[in-house]
Amino acid sequence: MSERSMRGVMVKKGEPVDRALKRLKTKLDTEGILEEMRRRRAFESPAARKIRKARTAPKRHKVRWRYTSPAQAAKAEEAAAAAAANA
Repeated sequence: MSERSMRGVMVKKGEPVDRALKRLKTKLDTEGILEEMRRRRAFESPAARKIRKARTAPKRHKVRWRYTSPAQAAKAEEAAAAAAANA
């Protein structure tokens, strides 16, 4: 059985509750919990799901391609050399 942890923030001494609530909302928003909760509120057709995933894909892939490791660079150079040799 997997263990689930509840998200939360500790209210600091003398901190207004509305400030702590703002921190909680920000935390939930950055983790995508609120968006998922809104999405699960109603049925989503497979077509709508495909459209949503296609719309968010560029954002996910932008982070993925921001960094290339030395191993990836070497592999890309080998592939380019092999393509040049075959051409």
